[in-house]
Amino acid sequence: MKVESNNFIPAAQIAIGDADLQTAVSRGTSGLFAKRQAAMTAFGAAHGEAMRQQAAAIKRYALNHLPELLQQAEAAMQANGIQVLWATDADEANQHVVDIAQRHGVQSVVKSKSMVTEETGLNHVLEAAGMDVLETDLGEFIVQLGGETPSHIVAPIAHKTKSSIRDLLIAKTGMPPSDDVLDMTNHARTYLRQKFLDADMGVTGGNFILAETGTICLLMNEGNGRMVTNLPRVHVALVGIEKVIPTVEDYAMLTQVLPRSATGQNMAVYMHMVNGPRRAEDEDGPEHVYVILLDNGRSDIYNTDYAESLACIRCGACLNGCPVYQSAGGHAYGWVYSGPIGAVLTPLFKGLENATPLPYASSLCGMCKAVCPVDIDIPRMLLDLRYDLVEQGLTDKIWDVGMKAWAFGNRSPGLFDMGGKAASLARGMMPKTLPGPLRGWTDYRTPPHFAKKSFRQLWQERQKAKSDH
Repeated sequence: MKVESNNFIPAAQIAIGDADLQTAVSRGTSGLFAKRQAAMTAFGAAHGEAMRQQAAAIKRYALNHLPELLQQAEAAMQANGIQVLWATDADEANQHVVDIAQRHGVQSVVKSKSMVTEETGLNHVLEAAGMDVLETDLGEFIVQLGGETPSHIVAPIAHKTKSSIRDLLIAKTGMPPSDDVLDMTNHARTYLRQKFLDADMGVTGGNFILAETGTICLLMNEGNGRMVTNLPRVHVALVGIEKVIPTVEDYAMLTQVLPRSATGQNMAVYMHMVNGPRRAEDEDGPEHVYVILLDNGRSDIYNTDYAESLACIRCGACLNGCPVYQSAGGHAYGWVYSGPIGAVLTPLFKGLENATPLPYASSLCGMCKAVCPVDIDIPRMLLDLRYDLVEQGLTDKIWDVGMKAWAFGNRSPGLFDMGGKAASLARGMMPKTLPGPLRGWTDYRTPPHFAKKSFRQLWQERQKAKSDH
């Protein structure tokens, strides 16, 4: 997927002016956020926070022991009959999938929801190799019909209204006209059913890989994931190396926080665990199972102060609580991952020079950290990325000049006092719109009302009054 993150500001401006998008995103994110809050409140504040810290500790331990856990997971998966491949980058991962498909004579591919295959651009590669590729998660299916990309980690069509979904289904799949959500869902299910039966290969991601048992874990709310992993004769799971965790007990803990944080559910509807290909006594299941462990820049991040970002379990809670995401929507971020975690991951994966606006796409309100089920300090990393932008000379030159002037004035008590007095004299004459490059500030903010007296003057007067008494 092409990176367009440097267009964040104009893209966000367009999104803010799109009434339908604003309605859809507001309704979707506010609903998910409220459900998450209710689910966590039901636990009680103390228990909910303890559970969050336990989940965070599991992910931190897994990251701190990642090399040995990956080796353990590889050995366990191979013992289960799973063929394990490693991919340094997106191109190598995609080529592995194409090679597997061609080796097994695959013509049709069905997929369940996977952000990592969006990251590698797998669909386009398979289509270019002559295969039919179909997304089977309902949201991803709608996105594919519209020739779009997902706008939310958990809710791919958070940007779409019911009427736009209806129109797509009518135009692309021949659905009889209906505004009823149940009719749309039933039509999509019927449309997809035969595709599952005809598919040669199923492609999934993986929420977690258990190192001790070599198990691929998938959490889903739709039955498509089980269809994708059981009906085709070949199953390929493309999974980031950071998804490995030590034990089944750790998995049980993380399944307590992931559904609650993502959709406000006590548990996912389907918790699917893949332990290998079909055995002789099994009635169904794939004949071949492959796991491709993807690096694609993760090792580089692992060796920096941003390694904490790899603890993300892709719940989307930070998006639902973020005022910037709620205004800009997901597509404005310009790559696969959006919202606060996307503002961290995109610069790390694709380079700061290709995502310079994203570290500033935050009010630093801290809601993202407060709702994160594994307690990732996103605000700290956004501030660090801003520092990196300055250090690497990637900030706007006018901004640099302005900040240097501000720093110079604040280092000089005389200049600072003079500026304060000038502002006090000019109060009431402040224009609502500043000229030139300063207009970018007043376009989105109410100009400040300068006080008649500065804090320093008031303090001095108070101290003098005290001494006089």
